[in-house]
Order: sequence, then structure tokens, then C-alpha cells
Amino acid sequence: MQEEKFLGQRFLVDVTVYLDLRPAGESDNLREGVDYTEIYRTVKALVEGEKLNLIEALAERIASEILTELPRIDQVTVAVAKPEVPIPGIINEVEVEVTRRRSK
Repeated sequence: MQEEKFLGQRFLVDVTVYLDLRPAGESDNLREGVDYTEIYRTVKALVEGEKLNLIEALAERIASEILTELPRIDQVTVAVAKPEVPIPGIINEVEVEVTRRRSK
């Protein structure tokens, strides 16, 4: 809706990444794990960046960017929720979830 683009809106983003954690667990080496700060920066940049019409588009872009920027991650699930939706009735939020795998 036009008002949402003008006034802005809140989004809740949940990211689950899948990769082999055995090397990190066995070595306790930070280089073998996931850089959660990088994931946060990626999500933040996309949420605050280009204005999109659909939360589906935002979820797709987040998943794609994470798989592109973090090659150790094999699969990612991204859920984007939009609370306070301008829909008549009693509704807490709307949410979409996408799961994407690295193409081999």
C-alpha cells in the first residue's frame, strides 16, 4: 500500500543456515564457523535498502545474498514477517518463508 511505502514499516526476519558444523565443533576455530555478523549486515542492508512491494521479494533477496556471500552455507531458510498489517480484522502479522539450496 502507498501509505506503507511513505511511512515505512517494521519487518521481523528470521534466518536459519545449514552447513557442516563438524569442523567448527571439533576444532573450536572461529574460521570454521559462521560469521553471524556478516549475516546480520546482509539482512540489515537489504531490509533498509531498495523499497520492495512484496515480503516475498525481500525473503528471496536475503536468501540469494547469503548463499552468494557466504560460500560455506549449503542451504538457508529465511522467514520475513510483517506485523501490524493494514488488513481489516484480528491478525498479528503475515509471514512468508523460503528455503533455498546452493546450486551445485
